[in-house]
Amino acid sequence: MQTYQITRLGHQGDGIAQTDAGPVFAPMTLPGEEVTGTLDGQRLREVRIVTPSEDRVSADCRHYKSCGGCQLQHASDEFVADWKVGVVQQALAAQGLETTFRPILTSPPQTRRRASLSVRRTKKGAMAGFHAKGSDVIVQVPDCQLLHPELMQAMAVAEKLAMIGGSRKGELSVLATMSETGLDLAVTGGKPLDEQLRIDLSAEVEAFKLARLAWDDEVVGQREPPLQAFGKAHVSPPSGAFLQATPQGELDLLAAVKEIVGPAKQVIDLFAGCGTFALPLAETAEVHAVEGEKAMMAALDLGWRRAQGLKKVSHEARDLFRRPLMPDELQKTDAVVIDPPRAGAEAQVRELAASAVPVIAFVSCNPVTFARDAKILLAGNYQLHWVQVVDQFRWSSHVELVAKFTRKA
Repeated sequence: MQTYQITRLGHQGDGIAQTDAGPVFAPMTLPGEEVTGTLDGQRLREVRIVTPSEDRVSADCRHYKSCGGCQLQHASDEFVADWKVGVVQQALAAQGLETTFRPILTSPPQTRRRASLSVRRTKKGAMAGFHAKGSDVIVQVPDCQLLHPELMQAMAVAEKLAMIGGSRKGELSVLATMSETGLDLAVTGGKPLDEQLRIDLSAEVEAFKLARLAWDDEVVGQREPPLQAFGKAHVSPPSGAFLQATPQGELDLLAAVKEIVGPAKQVIDLFAGCGTFALPLAETAEVHAVEGEKAMMAALDLGWRRAQGLKKVSHEARDLFRRPLMPDELQKTDAVVIDPPRAGAEAQVRELAASAVPVIAFVSCNPVTFARDAKILLAGNYQLHWVQVVDQFRWSSHVELVAKFTRKA
């Protein structure tokens, strides 16, 4: 059987061996390892480790080999930390950029407060979990080392919901989120709602003491608003709205943003969501929050109005991809916070680059689009001081970061 030498990791966390026919991808391998397996196109299956890396460790979770929820439990924490920082460094280098990197901040195990569960009815009931690697087979994960214990309770709820409103032919997707008042579930892929299904689902909201249950974007039951704490404010986000994956990760991102913003008195928060940054920053600054989703802005506004001790927070529902804030709209701003989705924010960044904003705190979940946007800012007479990588998606290939930009004098 042919052996392959793993030379590096790809951005999805698979090991890569370079051959005459091109790259071969081998899951759960590490650089420096010699492996064998069955070649299927460009992927190596039934991988066996001939020579293990010194960075190889035993996975913390007994479900790791079958579950597709994690990609890197076979690697030491030190290796993963260096690799994730390296991913950002490589993305910047591809744009001809470099900067100072602060030590990575990694969320502890069993702290994920949000997960998208896959659920399917079976002959005897239902099963909830995550898909197996490269498959639509659902793997149950009762001893998951990633999710918070409170979030693990959503597994049983999801199974009951599938038995009530799922189809044997299809699969439910259940987005489960912890809140201060209970689990907040958003379900898609189920049977169409009718009167009886609404009654049955409402009964489960009470039985499981859920904060809220939405079924294909319609809220079918709510015992209490599902509250999230953003500084002194408590916000009830719209069902399915974006939320940082772990409380520690959110605090790490917020601490870096606060440091960058510093003593600024007027702040604009772009792609503000429900106020993750805007509301804590309002403890010391007036903030204008901009976000494309009206429901998120309404939730942020209500949270601000009910909070005590915050400065003014104004808000604007605006599509920043089609209508970015222009330089004249940024004139009286001391600092900008920007946290775009994975696609980045090229149109908005071009306007920032042409503005006179003194300080920019850039939060990103995609090193490639961040590097592209960073190059635009640097061409617009900004300088990049440092990058802080934050790993709140532990054992995954996902990378997040915060970066400090200031305008040159």
